[in-house]
Amino acid sequence: MIVKFRNTSHHPLPKYETAQSAGMDLRAYLPEGALTLRPLQRALVKTGLFIELPDGYEAQVRPRSGLALKKGITVLNSPGTIDADYRGEVCVILVNLSDEDFVVADGERIAQMVVARCEQAEVIEVEELSSTERGSGGFGHTGRQ
Repeated sequence: MIVKFRNTSHHPLPKYETAQSAGMDLRAYLPEGALTLRPLQRALVKTGLFIELPDGYEAQVRPRSGLALKKGITVLNSPGTIDADYRGEVCVILVNLSDEDFVVADGERIAQMVVARCEQAEVIEVEELSSTERGSGGFGHTGRQ
């Protein structure tokens, strides 16, 4: 599978860091300088990347686990979906869930992107759904242990 990028930043294209990585890191493109995220503040961070995905695929933008654990920085609409027909700039909605300011530097790895196959469903309306053992149970219905 080929994924095409137009790169308007001065950073390298995303790449898989190891042979079995699922995601590629996305870097902040901040040519005007660093961005400070105050506690509970969110911001749309540009990457300078534009993507062309093959039909039947999406790109999912997800948090980086190290930033989330160590700094409390995550992707607000995780996973964010980039559709195959989108041609705008790839941006990341970052939020600071810590109690300290966080400075996002130009070129910093801020999120990861996973390319995944997806299908469009045929939607039909019915009067009733089939029954299952679980039924309508959700939101922790199986307990804590």
